[in-house]
Amino acid sequence: MRALKATFNTKALSNNLKKVRELAPKSKVMAVLKANAYGHGLIEAAQSISSAEGFSVLSVSEAIELREYGFDQYILLLEGFFSPYEVSICSQMQIGAVVHNQQQIDYILKNKPKKPVDIHLKINTGMNRLGISPGHCNEILKLLENSPYVGNIILMTHFANADGPIGIDDQLMRFKKATDTFSNEKSVANSAAIIKFKESHMDWVRPGIMLYGASPFEDMTSKAIGLEPVMSMTSDIIAVQELNEGQSVGYGSAYVASKKITVGIVACGYADGYPRHAPSGTPIMVGGQKTFTVGRVSMDMLYADITELSDIGIGSSVELWGNNVSVDEVAKKANTVGYELLCAISSSKRVPMEYNNG
Repeated sequence: MRALKATFNTKALSNNLKKVRELAPKSKVMAVLKANAYGHGLIEAAQSISSAEGFSVLSVSEAIELREYGFDQYILLLEGFFSPYEVSICSQMQIGAVVHNQQQIDYILKNKPKKPVDIHLKINTGMNRLGISPGHCNEILKLLENSPYVGNIILMTHFANADGPIGIDDQLMRFKKATDTFSNEKSVANSAAIIKFKESHMDWVRPGIMLYGASPFEDMTSKAIGLEPVMSMTSDIIAVQELNEGQSVGYGSAYVASKKITVGIVACGYADGYPRHAPSGTPIMVGGQKTFTVGRVSMDMLYADITELSDIGIGSSVELWGNNVSVDEVAKKANTVGYELLCAISSSKRVPMEYNNG
């Protein structure tokens, strides 16, 4: 059996939730558990942060799974109803839903659920993906408030640039202009806004990537924020090759040695969720020593320069990301984001996940 595995540190996830509360002490926490808790495991993640006031997911099936495991937190469908029948399920199981268009409102009004459904009314303040226009907020909110089929209504928006230089000022101004006359609870802050913009800490905050120990910023490390890595991906060296000057390793001869080097072949590839486009020079730990990858990542293997490392051979341990090499470092080298790498682990279905308490 391959040594490749991912390890989920449940204590680190719990500690990252504590960091959210430290940053936004007056807000309730809606922990984002979509995409199988960013690749970590839906139920295991929910158990680790069961003190969160709410969980948000994408699909009704995820929400049902949480309810069936006994979680009584507020549960929210982040993109709302995809089909009319989901209204009845949400009513029966006390699942809230984002409402971002008239069709979803019609689903509720025509379905006439026995118990009112709580909703988050999403306002489009500039992300331009989902949401009603700020100008229609007043009339739609009155329609919903007058319906016996709608329960508690929370007002929300989503920031497009909280993680970059543009920031949130314009979107926050539009949101406040559309909602300041209403006494409803409000929810606007994602991970980046929680960390950087205190003014966005309203009744609810919605941490996602920061819970899992990765940074939402290109110019700020998770360590600098005070977050702990939750997932480690580790493997072993399965072969060692000596390359002379001018020899290459891997497909396409993408890396050609400029001098004599020693290469460790690592049991992990893009089919396991490691980014195929991670270039030579991507950081990696081998036998507790930091080095870098060489060559093109294969489906099942990648390659590390172990020339300058001591006591390395077949069976030596490898950390692809985790406590010593952050997932953000790997993602940045591969011109992507930590979100993608973490989510790719569960979608690959080839990497066994182990759980420990740190």
